[in-house]
Amino acid sequence: MSKILPGGNVTGAVFALAAYGIFSTHDVIVKFLGGTYSPFQILFFSGLLGFPLLVLMLIGDPDKGTLRPVHPWWMLLRTAASMASGLGAFYAFSVLPLAQVYAIIFAAPLLITILAIPILGESVGLHRWAAVIVGLCGVLIVLRPGGTTLELGHAAALLCAVGGALNSVIVRKIGHEERSAVLLLFPMLANFIVLGAVLPFIYVPMPIEHFGGFALIAAMALLATFCLILAYRHGEAVIVAPMQYSQIIWASVYGLIFFNETLDGPTALGAGVIILSGLYILFRESRGKTSKTTPVLRTRTRSGTGNPLRVGPYLRAAQRRGQRQQAGTGGAPSRPAPLPEE
Repeated sequence: MSKILPGGNVTGAVFALAAYGIFSTHDVIVKFLGGTYSPFQILFFSGLLGFPLLVLMLIGDPDKGTLRPVHPWWMLLRTAASMASGLGAFYAFSVLPLAQVYAIIFAAPLLITILAIPILGESVGLHRWAAVIVGLCGVLIVLRPGGTTLELGHAAALLCAVGGALNSVIVRKIGHEERSAVLLLFPMLANFIVLGAVLPFIYVPMPIEHFGGFALIAAMALLATFCLILAYRHGEAVIVAPMQYSQIIWASVYGLIFFNETLDGPTALGAGVIILSGLYILFRESRGKTSKTTPVLRTRTRSGTGNPLRVGPYLRAAQRRGQRQQAGTGGAPSRPAPLPEE
């Protein structure tokens, strides 16, 4: 394990809470704009406005090589999953209560655990299987099939969870072989090409204040991701990762203030079941002999933002710089910790 400074876990948790608070505010803006614009238009322009900073990051990529992917078919599937996750999240936020969307998206760790079996060759024991089954029961509690009308928004939220989980597992599989620039570039290009082709058919003219909202979405996604980078640089993953569930608190507050939404009993119960299942999987993976690939614990980046920026490459770069500095000062290099993939 990497060395954590005294108080580092507290600092990491604070940065993570800030990150997920910013992400939740980002989602409120998405919901406001979703009442007027298609998720295709929102995702296209939020990606477009975040493009300049991402280009600077690509220019600064120190890894040598071409921009051709080492694993083109995995990259194609990851790109499709990333786009599906973003579109699903943006549509779900526009038509469903915020808390309900979060409750469904929180199923992603359960799906990562399942997908890691065929893709990563992960062995899942009885305890984690039980957590997955209980968590999926929590999803059913939220959806209430037969007790309420299931809408396209529910399917979109599930699509976000599935797409985000698939994206994370694929990056875990190929991230150590693909350049960070390649992992950034292809989803970004797909957003421009595919969504740009759809845009003429669904485009709605935007007043300047709405255009500012699109810019704010892009800026908040980048700022929140940088806060996550700082969180994982200071704190252990097993402390930082559970902070994502704080979004249900933000959703309850924002939903009540801005949209007159209240957290109903089934959603609260289902969300609680899903969160407890996800936490159990996280803590099981943190025990060294339980999981050989730790796919949930090493999922750093929040899916569904339309922002291809990833946390893992910056953590790897910081760790490499630290190792080089330590070697340069003549100190005995410590045993390197496993580098994060996502």
